[in-house]
Amino acid sequence: MSEVHKTAIIGDDCIIGNNVEIGAYSIIKDRVKIGNDTVIHPYVHISGNTDIGKENTFFQFCSIGSPPQDLKFNGEKSFLTIGDSNTFREGCTVNPGTEGGGLNTEIGSNSLFMTGAHIAHDCIVGNNTVFANQATLGGHVVVGDNAILGGLSAVHQFCRIGDLAMIGGLSAVHNDVIPYGLVSGNRAKLDGVNLIGLKRASHSAKKIKEFSKAINIIFSSNSIESKSIEFKDSTNELVIKLCTFITGESNRGLCPYAKK
Repeated sequence: MSEVHKTAIIGDDCIIGNNVEIGAYSIIKDRVKIGNDTVIHPYVHISGNTDIGKENTFFQFCSIGSPPQDLKFNGEKSFLTIGDSNTFREGCTVNPGTEGGGLNTEIGSNSLFMTGAHIAHDCIVGNNTVFANQATLGGHVVVGDNAILGGLSAVHQFCRIGDLAMIGGLSAVHNDVIPYGLVSGNRAKLDGVNLIGLKRASHSAKKIKEFSKAINIIFSSNSIESKSIEFKDSTNELVIKLCTFITGESNRGLCPYAKK
């Protein structure tokens, strides 16, 4: 049985799962679906065609599913999908999609969005990510699994952030960040490899060393994409994922390698 505070407002078309807690003065409206065992603290606003999985937590002043901040948006029926076991701390904002991006914003499972994090329209966010305080995605950004975005970092529209990449605090990311890469700075540059993340993910020292060597060779070449193709037959899954990412479709190009 769900527990809904007497001051909360729940729309007639909303679907609320079992054992859901909704705090004081929260507003759930439109066609929102909320999965079992989700906790919604006081003063949370959830709207739109928003489908939320189970065991999520929303702290006060979150705004989830409000219309996209896009001047081209004209009220089209758009969607927001959120997986399971995510935590959205105070003041997080998440917008649904637009016609230019497939009308859908998607967030996976088991992620932490710290105070003031913003997920714009048409973004796709993977699983097990961490967004530190005030981390911001522009529209149409793709974030891979296990990525970490530092506090007050901002990612430009249409960028890709690879799996297990790490973005330093206060960084302005204008280009794609390779998987397992470590970037920082205004117009962020690739500083190297997320060694700590790779070790915590139980990758062997040998594979990490091979991956680091491949990055040095590829990014020191005159043609990054052509050089990456030379590694297509690698048996190292880290290198394979790197090459697949480099040769994949990109709107923004790659973060350049910082000169040592």
